[in-house]
Amino acid sequence: MEGHLAARRRRRLPGSGTGRRAAGLTASGAAGALVLAGLVAVGPSATAAPTPDCAAPFPVAEVASGAPVHGLTVSKGTTPQAFTGEVLGVLSDGIGPDLDMIVAELHSPAIDAAGGIWQGMSGSPVYAEDGRLIGAVAYGLAFGSSPVAGITPFEDMQGYLGAAKAAPEVAVGTRLAARIAAETDVTRSEAAQGLRQLPMPMGVGGIDLARARTAVKAAGGSELVTPDSYRIGRSSGTAAAGIDTVVAGGNVGAVLSHGDISLAGIGTATSVCGDRVVAFGHPLNFTGRTRLGLAAADAVYVQEDPLGVPFKVANLGELGGTVTDDRLAGIAGTFGASPAPTSVRSKVTYHSRSRTGTTHVLDPSALGDVTLLAGVANHDRVVDGVIGGSETHAWTITGTRSGSPFTLRYADRYQAPADVGSTGAFDLATVVATLSSISNVTLTGVTNAVAVSDNAMRHRVVKIQQRTGGRWVDVTGRTAKVRAGKTLVLRTQLLGSDGRTRSVFREEIAIPKRLKGQSGVVSVVGGNTYQDEFYGPTSFASVQRLLQGNLRNDEMQLSLVIGGGRTAFERTRTSDVLTRVVVGQKHLRVRVTS
Repeated sequence: MEGHLAARRRRRLPGSGTGRRAAGLTASGAAGALVLAGLVAVGPSATAAPTPDCAAPFPVAEVASGAPVHGLTVSKGTTPQAFTGEVLGVLSDGIGPDLDMIVAELHSPAIDAAGGIWQGMSGSPVYAEDGRLIGAVAYGLAFGSSPVAGITPFEDMQGYLGAAKAAPEVAVGTRLAARIAAETDVTRSEAAQGLRQLPMPMGVGGIDLARARTAVKAAGGSELVTPDSYRIGRSSGTAAAGIDTVVAGGNVGAVLSHGDISLAGIGTATSVCGDRVVAFGHPLNFTGRTRLGLAAADAVYVQEDPLGVPFKVANLGELGGTVTDDRLAGIAGTFGASPAPTSVRSKVTYHSRSRTGTTHVLDPSALGDVTLLAGVANHDRVVDGVIGGSETHAWTITGTRSGSPFTLRYADRYQAPADVGSTGAFDLATVVATLSSISNVTLTGVTNAVAVSDNAMRHRVVKIQQRTGGRWVDVTGRTAKVRAGKTLVLRTQLLGSDGRTRSVFREEIAIPKRLKGQSGVVSVVGGNTYQDEFYGPTSFASVQRLLQGNLRNDEMQLSLVIGGGRTAFERTRTSDVLTRVVVGQKHLRVRVTS
């Protein structure tokens, strides 16, 4: 399934672990935090406004080695705490062309206790002695935990100068490496490995993380759910951090979805002015213009990591704005209304249990992932186990195409001996991922009704018989003879996985006299024989045709072709919907006699 769910999305957040890194400054991650399960509260847009700081930028040209600095960040709760430090130097074009990186050593009780700066600290503002804003903490030493930070200049964050471009690798020079080694506990060889963007593994909530990884791996991989993703959750909201806590040095979250499935990254706000906020000091998904939810967050503590970078453990808080820009120098957002969500609903029924789960997706490029995870998560919640069995699905997908509304519907049956919940979720997720990637299509809702059964039985096509001379004759893999102008009578036998044989598919096809002396082929195929039909379509029209004419897993199809070219005689017949999925295929030759 490689190249479907993942390939149809725009470039997303690459995963970054907390282990020691290879040499060089890399920008393959983003600063983030672990978010505790069961503690996330994402609600409607807030009315309270954060306190602005409207900081003035300190020009990079005036930054001097040895200059004292101070800043703000959160290690616990929502109130920013102070840290101090000293400038070690400036890397010219260290982040990108005409985008320098300032390098400083930072200290505070929390930084010292953790062994250095942490994931989730990205965006923390760093000020000069006169109070002007130098920039945002965004990078840490590649080798692991250290108080040395790479700082993105606020001059560039303030206006988001230049178009989004690929984040480069940048090495720390010999002279700066020697300075870092002389003034910190970092060795010269460790410093020479360079700085890298502080990681931001995506927080994933509402589903067991191992289960989520297994599902997306089976679906060909995900750029959101990675080996470094962390578990998140949600809770009812009175204890949630309010949007008014998003201040300079305070926590801030970028939310892709909330509800049954929550996807979000947490960092630090750099500056707030009016109804705008800038944060992170580096890109999240690097999409330029974007529309994500803007949320508050509550830090629980900073977890030390002796083998890598410490990380912030935090809870998402109130949703109260829109992230509008995802740029090389950071993200920016507007307080107020959040993006209009697309609702993904899953109703699962199993025996006497039933539940409808809803996830609100704010980032359209996450719709495929969320549809998959929401389907598996709700299935797990209702069935309360990973089981074999079968189930029917009935989808409804609504949206607009070039402004005109549409509704797509599809129904099918799925079967698996071990994990029917994941098996049944892939097709809908693939279709949703395809539709959401089409430029003139906007999805407004995805609904799936699932009825689960413990019965994992299926049918297999085992034999094709011909009615001739008053009896049924097995012609599987052989040649069936039929007179021109007469009727070819066939029936298909199915063998159930319970060992019982059934004859369920009888077809009569009149053979024209003009076909005398010609030959052909009959094929009977079970609908569940080929399981990749949903991975091919790439346009709205092709998806629409597929949903209207696709052979269901619990159907069979007989096709007959006699002759060739423009005069070929072709007939296709589809069985009624059966009570089990059908696999296998059989073929025979046909000869038309006089």
